[in-house]
Amino acid sequence: MRLKEKIELVCRNAVEVITVNELETLLKMERKPTAYAGYEPSGKIHLGHILTVNKLIDLKNAGFDVIVLLADLHAYLNEKGSLEEVRETARMNMECFKAIGLKGAKFIFGSSYQLDKEYILDVLMLARHTTLLRARRSMDEVSRSVENPKVSQMIYPLMQAVDIAKLKVDVAVGGIDQRKIHMLARENLPKIGYSAPVCIHTPILLGLDGEKMSSSKGNFISVDDSEEEVEAKLKKALCPAGIVKDNPVFEIFRYFIFPKYGRIVIKRPEKYGGDIEFEDIGELEKAFMTGRVHPLDLKKSASTYINEILEPVRMVVS
Repeated sequence: MRLKEKIELVCRNAVEVITVNELETLLKMERKPTAYAGYEPSGKIHLGHILTVNKLIDLKNAGFDVIVLLADLHAYLNEKGSLEEVRETARMNMECFKAIGLKGAKFIFGSSYQLDKEYILDVLMLARHTTLLRARRSMDEVSRSVENPKVSQMIYPLMQAVDIAKLKVDVAVGGIDQRKIHMLARENLPKIGYSAPVCIHTPILLGLDGEKMSSSKGNFISVDDSEEEVEAKLKKALCPAGIVKDNPVFEIFRYFIFPKYGRIVIKRPEKYGGDIEFEDIGELEKAFMTGRVHPLDLKKSASTYINEILEPVRMVVS
């Protein structure tokens, strides 16, 4: 794969890459670069998690070694359960990620090194370079108790920054809600003797109703949803005719279906024009905006492809 193709693959569907020039430098090195993403084990795995997993797959295909941090101590600090509870969730998360297609990655539990003396000393040194306000702002997006945070939650972003250093990764991957934590790492890790990482941020998915994704609303697709549940959820999903912006069904095609399949087929009865093929998301957008593709046909095709993607994962969680 040529350098330009690698950069395009790594950058596709990312909200931002900080910075593309640094990424290009990494890809020109003789040694194999390393990328990582950390996952706080909590709740069900849904399409929002798969978005960053897909980016790790892109990085692996572009020649990176990939590390997945199963952040059990982070989850404990963020009040997501006891250590045993979050570790059990982490083990299930790992099997789900493998089933999704993340092959050959190295999976590491945070507790396997985060209690080492050298790690703790680095966290304390980083704390000397970080104001309480900066730590609070870095944590606000991912904290469970925003209104009344615990001291443990202020330690969380410092640990996440030191994770990048201790795992010796070149690229940190996360949702755009991780941006403030990643920027803290870029700015302050060099102050304690480590390199600043390249940061790749993926978007935050809309819920199927067009609102913020929420477990209480159930407006998301979980990896253990049955075929019938996926079909029912997508049938009710917001998908206004002719509109692609902020359309959750179109997001599914953009971030999951096209990256997986490349070419897709929208199946339709002959009386409505028959099946129609698309080579990229741009072609599908134009057809939808001009009325050549009906929202119901789009939803049905999305159900078919997503169920196919999730089938290997269902075998793991069932």
